[in-house]
Amino acid sequence: MGNGSREHFEAVVVGSGFGGSVTAFRLADAGKRVCLLERGKPYPPGSFPRSPLGFSKNFWDPSEGLYGMFNVWRFSGIDALVSSGLGGGSLIYANVMIRKDEPWFVHEDGESWPVSRADLDPHYDRSEKMLGVQTYPFGSEPYASTRKTRAFEEAAKRLGYDWFLPHLAVTFANEGEAPVPGEPIREEHPNLHGRTRYTCQLVGECDVGCNYGSKNSLDYTYLSAAAREGAELRSCCEVKAFRPRDGGGFEIDYVVHEPESEGSEPAPATITADTLVISAGTLGSTFLLLKNRDAFGGLSPALGTHFCGNGDLLTFALRCKDQINPDFGPVITSAIRMGDAHDGDGSTGRGFYIEDAGYPSFASWMLQAADEPRALWLWRKVALRLFLKWIRRKPQPDISGVISSFFGDARTSAGLLPLLGMGRDVPDGRMQLRDGLLDVDWSKDGASKAYFEKLRDTMRALADELGGTFQDNPLWWLSKVITVHALGGCPIGRDGNEGVVDPWGRVYGVPGLYVADGSVMPGPVGPNPSLTIAALADRFADGIIEGRPQP
Repeated sequence: MGNGSREHFEAVVVGSGFGGSVTAFRLADAGKRVCLLERGKPYPPGSFPRSPLGFSKNFWDPSEGLYGMFNVWRFSGIDALVSSGLGGGSLIYANVMIRKDEPWFVHEDGESWPVSRADLDPHYDRSEKMLGVQTYPFGSEPYASTRKTRAFEEAAKRLGYDWFLPHLAVTFANEGEAPVPGEPIREEHPNLHGRTRYTCQLVGECDVGCNYGSKNSLDYTYLSAAAREGAELRSCCEVKAFRPRDGGGFEIDYVVHEPESEGSEPAPATITADTLVISAGTLGSTFLLLKNRDAFGGLSPALGTHFCGNGDLLTFALRCKDQINPDFGPVITSAIRMGDAHDGDGSTGRGFYIEDAGYPSFASWMLQAADEPRALWLWRKVALRLFLKWIRRKPQPDISGVISSFFGDARTSAGLLPLLGMGRDVPDGRMQLRDGLLDVDWSKDGASKAYFEKLRDTMRALADELGGTFQDNPLWWLSKVITVHALGGCPIGRDGNEGVVDPWGRVYGVPGLYVADGSVMPGPVGPNPSLTIAALADRFADGIIEGRPQP
């Protein structure tokens, strides 16, 4: 497309996750004319599907007429789950807000952080305030009856592990009030959906979208604030290409999806900007830069490097001796931390976190249904007794107890605790294009093997202490893991050989082009990376607003 008259903005932000939402708000708040482009659609309260039919349509693949929230990427050594929707990954994440450990801003072979914890702490403070973090109110009822939290705490402490309640971006109580599930949340300003939100109802649905608005997701926080400051938020707009513009700035091509018009071709559009911020997530941003690389002669050779999955590992403690009831509470309530060997806590190898996990009640019913053949076998004697009474004409009108026994002990559904691990795997993966498609070369059996073995051993010890049976994710036996925290591809570096962007998010060799999302991490964050992504984006926004000169 040519350089004719185009709609122009001072800044265009691509993507509405923790990088894009923070950047859009900060720039709009500074008085800049901002346009944010998000490929997915908005999800107001009550719009997240729960039926099997609804879930089957809730995936992202426009080529198949799917415009839903879940986007699954498959590679040879790792699978990745990301989100598509206004609010990005905050729509499906588990709300955990933990700062990157100070000792983990390392300078070692293959991983060097040109920013420090001290650099980020003011931005952590600002992000936590904006996201309204709270801790799980475990000391009062009904929260104190959260069995999974209690069981995880007791098992961890018996093993001598460092257990704690992390900050969560969830509203459990209005300011100054005691926490009560299902109370209307008081907001200083209406949110962009114009809907009432409610305090956490403890239904374990955080990862499939909160229909009550209890999560302080980005649409209720940064994006609502950005819209109030005049930012234009365009959903269902997927960026396809961008290039330098004659006279400075950029042209951005995108298509407008129309999910309600089945079979319609997306309409093309082009806008221009002085500043372009790519915040499409680790996979999306790296793919866009690789795909549009020819338009920019000076992109760093580090593009596509430093990929990792933030050490993500999912395992299970099955049929624990005590009830877990994983469908009560938010998805994650508590965590344990194991430091690096040099952190002085007696551990060995690279450090990690393990967090308790939960899931919605409908998943418990699915597990119970899977366990019914065993329940039917155990029920055979009861059924025979009822049959004999029937043929002997001995009535038994009240069979409530018999029906109750049909469910057995429900240990499969009530005694299952998913264990979520994440930490310092080795960022030695490479992302590249193969036949125009994104590919990732990374394996858990490479340099990260010792890390995963230590993490897995610790998870097994927890399962044993819970009186349960340890179970790997089936992908483990296919030499794969699945990550929800893909990082790297556009790493921060001290120069254009070490990184794609500088410590202020500026792309080396391309004035006015920034990257602000998980792709800029030169290595794993360790804990859940959302807060660190937000803090870095807040720092980068300071640089844009201050007009820092290009390196």
